[in-house]
Amino acid sequence: MRSETLHNLTIPKMGFGTWTIGGRDAPDPADDGRSLAALASALDLGYTHFDTAEYYAAGHAEELLGQAVRAKGVARSSLFITSKVSPEHLTYADVLRCCEASLRRLEMDYLDLYLIHWPKVGMKLEESFQALNQLVDQGLVRGLGVSNFNLKLLQKSVALCETPLLTNQVSYSIPDREYAENGVLAYCQQNDILLTAYSPVKRRNIKSNPTLQAVARARGLTREQVALVWLTTQPRVITIPMSFNPQHQAENLQAGEIVLTEDEMSLFN
Repeated sequence: MRSETLHNLTIPKMGFGTWTIGGRDAPDPADDGRSLAALASALDLGYTHFDTAEYYAAGHAEELLGQAVRAKGVARSSLFITSKVSPEHLTYADVLRCCEASLRRLEMDYLDLYLIHWPKVGMKLEESFQALNQLVDQGLVRGLGVSNFNLKLLQKSVALCETPLLTNQVSYSIPDREYAENGVLAYCQQNDILLTAYSPVKRRNIKSNPTLQAVARARGLTREQVALVWLTTQPRVITIPMSFNPQHQAENLQAGEIVLTEDEMSLFN
């Protein structure tokens, strides 16, 4: 698996997202079997980078991820686990409380990466980062990041973070280039910050894009694989697709090994 290394952390280019694992904005215990099977399949295939959040199924996704890791007997040290604090929990006390709650649900001693999930109007980032920096000092979190932050908020976060800010997780794909157009991608690449692309293949026009179809046909890949490779070919860009289907999981993981040529990349400009 190709990876990005920065500030003594190595992060796989291809991760596994857990949105809809265990439910959506509330737990759905009836779906636990399907969710656990998806996580077990991902672990068996060799995924080591998992992305979750306290919001996902109101924390149940974290519980199921921890359960799946324990059931498979995977060493915690071999995994890279990301979770996120919700925008309504950005006070000093709430950040500390929510991180500890996430760790309890995961039944893990630390997070590799902890993000602010969304910005909130009126939030006091100084207070939020006071708590986030403390979590790093305490060894409960190895690295910090943000999600869905525009360039101004990202720059402010970099200034407030006492350790190098590791990522801004945003919606980014071939048809969705808002964060390339607003300067966030260039800023990340110039300042050793990862752009973590979520929703990399969910847009309907992925299936009808003629350039994707042509490159996929020439390479013997699926269109979805080419869409993922387009992301991971870019420096300092990683992605976190999710699938319940083991075949699609395997195809996504395989895409993390592939690189497009400069000529192929230019076709998508």
